[in-house]
Amino acid sequence: MNGSPIRVVVCEDDELVRAGYAAVLDAQPDMVVVGQAGDGSEAVSIIRDLRPDVAVMDIHMPRLNGIEVTARLAESQDTHPIRVLMVTTFNLDEYVYDALRAGASGFLLKDAPLHELIAGVRTVARGEALLAPSVTRRLIGEYALRIRPADPAPPAARLGPLTEREHEVLLLIAEGLSNGEIAERMTIAHETVKTHVSRILTKLRLRDRVQAVVFAYRSGLVRQG
Repeated sequence: MNGSPIRVVVCEDDELVRAGYAAVLDAQPDMVVVGQAGDGSEAVSIIRDLRPDVAVMDIHMPRLNGIEVTARLAESQDTHPIRVLMVTTFNLDEYVYDALRAGASGFLLKDAPLHELIAGVRTVARGEALLAPSVTRRLIGEYALRIRPADPAPPAARLGPLTEREHEVLLLIAEGLSNGEIAERMTIAHETVKTHVSRILTKLRLRDRVQAVVFAYRSGLVRQG
């Protein structure tokens, strides 16, 4: 973020919840809430106009739901990517799978404490993906088995460019480990892990860590259970 505050737009149809999120986030020294939206159509307009770093997005909104908003934003991404932190009940319904496919960078439980919301915004603003550890494997495993998007090459064939070290890092990403945890597990520097992750995403043509986890399952590198 180069020292600049994280610019956030809060999209939530419940006015009290929206105001609460906005007040908490705007009070953080490294964040500024630049806009709010009460429905999906308004969210698309405001986000495209303001170009925030992070959009906190409720799944269930009138006019357009959060998934539709995320998909529309993904279609018009430029050199300033907008990270979407999706707020969900995390009941493993189709909304969650669709949100992954639409391009969400993270998921947060609707009833999560506010400190998790704050940490979540910071996480996705750094370009990392956020998934609740308690459901990461189950969610991604089911998603990987259900969603079979068209791919110019079979996932297994695309593993070739990865080095042995990058394979190892990808496996740990699929376990839901953070960069810090991967560094500790592999006894290497945190910056080295970041370099490995960046190269993995570039070589496999993936957007973020969520896609990396899905790829690990779909490629057969990791198997559910």
